[in-house]
Amino acid sequence: MTPEVVMDIFADALYLVILMLVVIVGPGLLVGLVVSMFQAATQINEQTLSFLPRLLVTLASVMIAGPWLLREFMDLFTRLYTNVPNLIG
Repeated sequence: MTPEVVMDIFADALYLVILMLVVIVGPGLLVGLVVSMFQAATQINEQTLSFLPRLLVTLASVMIAGPWLLREFMDLFTRLYTNVPNLIG
């Protein structure tokens, strides 16, 4: 196994982790920003107000994008598993 192959595998795995992070956490960050702007405009300083919308959006994004992300995850590991003989030899 050459260093180039290891770096390719690492790059694919890192890309998948970043993709999962953006798809799951990104919408929650945007909703948190909108709620924070609303709180600043109305001067409502309630910490729990931003928690529920972020939680609901994060759960919705997991429900919507979950099957696609799982398929991507399984594709990566299927490629790794089928290429083990090529990687070792």
